[in-house]
Amino acid sequence: MSDSIEIISWNVNGIRAVANKEALKWIDERDTDILCLQEIKALPEQIPNDLFNKEFLELKVNSAEKKGYSGTATFSSIKSDKTSTSEHIDLLNEGRIIETQYGDTVLFNVYFPNGQKDDERLAYKMEFYDKFLDHCEQLKDEGKSIIICGDVNTAHKEIDLKNPKSNSKTSGFLPIERAWIDKLIDHGYIDTFRYVNGDEEDRYSWWSYRFGARGKNVGWRIDYFFISEDLAENLEDAFILDDIGGSDHCPVGIKISI
Repeated sequence: MSDSIEIISWNVNGIRAVANKEALKWIDERDTDILCLQEIKALPEQIPNDLFNKEFLELKVNSAEKKGYSGTATFSSIKSDKTSTSEHIDLLNEGRIIETQYGDTVLFNVYFPNGQKDDERLAYKMEFYDKFLDHCEQLKDEGKSIIICGDVNTAHKEIDLKNPKSNSKTSGFLPIERAWIDKLIDHGYIDTFRYVNGDEEDRYSWWSYRFGARGKNVGWRIDYFFISEDLAENLEDAFILDDIGGSDHCPVGIKISI
């Protein structure tokens, strides 16, 4: 494939809740080729049929062992060559990864762990981060190009959240979490939004449900598309669809030729 494709990623915070709000109908108006959803909180048989009218060729679902929790789903108009759920990274069976291979390109739809619960959970998040990067590096060594999308649960730089100072000791903006994104970039992965849009300010992908945060745009940019640098010249656009409601996150996306 060398055609340009659109890939969109969205943490829906419950796919059934989104269906009840008809909050995915906008996908019918777009030429989206691959739709990656996180935090679906559903088993495959619980995914509503009326999310949208658009027909995708494939649907891959990775549900958490714990019901009504976590989980990922990838809808694709392009036939994949291989799919994996990377159980060696997602050790707690929380349905956090769908790895889909299209030719020499591997797409990861990932719902990275949140570290806010306690120190043990933060340690799990950091272990997950490191295992994930090791896995990507192994694929790169095999000659694969990499696209990573999803809810990373960390804002990278101060520009990526409204209140960096007051959140400097909060998981999601801790120095160790931010250092992992530095490490990812140092290993040759590109933050596509910044690559295309530079230091554009006040662009976020998550807002607390409390204190009218979204209306005031008091948010965090924690949803990302990273690509291996060999794909940089293929990247045509990277965007945040912050006008789309239905979740505490909004969709993010890229246009790329692969």
